[in-house]
Amino acid sequence: MDNLANAGMDSMRRVNEITGKQVPTFSIDMLDKDALRDLFKKHKILCVMHFAGLKTVEESCNKPLLYYKTNIGATISLLEVMKEFGVYNMIFSSSAAVYGSPTYLPMDEKHPVGGCTNLYGKTKYFIEEIIKDICTAENQSNGVLLRYFNPVGAHVSGKLGEDPQGVPSKLMPYVSQVAVRRLKELTVYGDNYDTPDGTEVRDYIYVVDLAQGHVAALKYLKKDCGCKVFNLGTGKGFSVIDMAKAFETASGKRVPYQIAGRREGDIASCYADASLAEKELGWALKLDLAKMCEDLWHWQSNNPTGFRPDS
Repeated sequence: MDNLANAGMDSMRRVNEITGKQVPTFSIDMLDKDALRDLFKKHKILCVMHFAGLKTVEESCNKPLLYYKTNIGATISLLEVMKEFGVYNMIFSSSAAVYGSPTYLPMDEKHPVGGCTNLYGKTKYFIEEIIKDICTAENQSNGVLLRYFNPVGAHVSGKLGEDPQGVPSKLMPYVSQVAVRRLKELTVYGDNYDTPDGTEVRDYIYVVDLAQGHVAALKYLKKDCGCKVFNLGTGKGFSVIDMAKAFETASGKRVPYQIAGRREGDIASCYADASLAEKELGWALKLDLAKMCEDLWHWQSNNPTGFRPDS
């Protein structure tokens, strides 16, 4: 289910085409509890994977009420309906943003949380705390909180990829749209961070590896785990300039860029220690940066305007 605020049904049609299966799909907003109840009545649901929410760092700082209502309010609505229908298992799409500015690197799951540098991160942190409290108060409840670092890439078929509406807020969709000449140039926000080339350093994880992390979490959840937290990342940091150059190599296209001032809520460096996920979930990375960029270019070059036809 999706309220389609930043998506369209064509992506699901392509999922059906790739898998050869018809995935039941519903246009529902989680704040609409009656629609949620109707969905739970019609289907036997054993576990909820919760990915829904707004996720732009800069927008979150400018529109706090929108983010609190959409991310936290809708999650509470969902959790209440889950309880009504006796559904006690959730896998939550959290974020490395819950850590805030690192006190050490790489960051493991024991790193302090809650000192978030932006409101988007705060909403993820608050939702984590809500799920933890539910699992503590109700013995039958189980949650796996997956802290993503920076997902990039696309499905190897070239039929599925990230297609943000408007100007992308994330680095790699921006880079790929510049390469396909949908956008003129990349804007690099800050070149005076304490990093090797002055630009922000992040941990970029291939989206297919990330998906496999959810499959592993679903299997783990069957063990009546209570509430567990896992990082999903690579343990390696790449700068903005590193990523632009890697994409140029994969695509054979130039990615021109300009330097702008820092954005509110951004930090210099962030990368993971994901050894706990490997140890307890049996999850391990299979793909590297070159493959991420190669498949992202395959998607973007085959779909220069995303899921929407040329206008």
